[in-house]
Amino acid sequence: MLVEILLGIAALGGVWLGSSARVVKQYERGLVFRFGKVHKQPRDPGLAFLMPVADRMRKVNMQVVAMPVPAQEGITHDNVTVKVDAVVYFRVIDPVQAIVSVEDYRYAIAQVAQTSLRSIIGKSELDDLLANRERLNEGLELMIDSPALEWGIHIDRVEIKDVALPESMKRSMSRQAEAERERRARVISADGEYQASQKLSEAAAVMANTPAALQLRLLETVVEVAAEKNSTLVLPFPVELLRFLEGAAGANQKPAAEITEQSQEKSG
Repeated sequence: MLVEILLGIAALGGVWLGSSARVVKQYERGLVFRFGKVHKQPRDPGLAFLMPVADRMRKVNMQVVAMPVPAQEGITHDNVTVKVDAVVYFRVIDPVQAIVSVEDYRYAIAQVAQTSLRSIIGKSELDDLLANRERLNEGLELMIDSPALEWGIHIDRVEIKDVALPESMKRSMSRQAEAERERRARVISADGEYQASQKLSEAAAVMANTPAALQLRLLETVVEVAAEKNSTLVLPFPVELLRFLEGAAGANQKPAAEITEQSQEKSG
């Protein structure tokens, strides 16, 4: 009889242990409610024992949560319609506040993130959304972190993922970028021509002061053309040589005219 009583007590003890034992994982904290009242000190990771019937445990994940924010459509400060989506990284720092202060902290963070993202879109210009996202991320993080602290949530960071533009705006920006590249190309080409003209002017001045330099340049050009194994060689003729030949021809004609006049005088 005594053995049966001991077995019954052992069975009851086993049932009690099985119903009261809970395992809290390393990344969790166990929040215990006793008759509806929360214990201020959450249970640490490991094996935790509860009072049957009286205690209820709710586990809270303490890991960093990456929550995507759906794309929000809005009008920027410079009247451009865009769709912007983001991602919020947050974690629970106070399990009691996260469970007691708000009904569903994940849903609450999602709603605050969406409204804050719409507000950021309305206050920003398109160029800021495309090129100055770091400042917008910081402002968005502050807007979400302010109410989240009251819920025991810490916002680690907020990142704007993508900015979707209308097709007409994409075409306009493409034309603008193409025009800008063409303008830069023309400026670079004009600057190159200007520098080349300065160098040619300096070279002409040197050749004018040293006539032999022109002949050396002519010979160098002939060598470069001959190196191509062409069947026809075009040889430039210096203008100075033509002037020299013209002057020499005029000098030869003058003595002949004088000889003719002298012979006419003798015959007369």
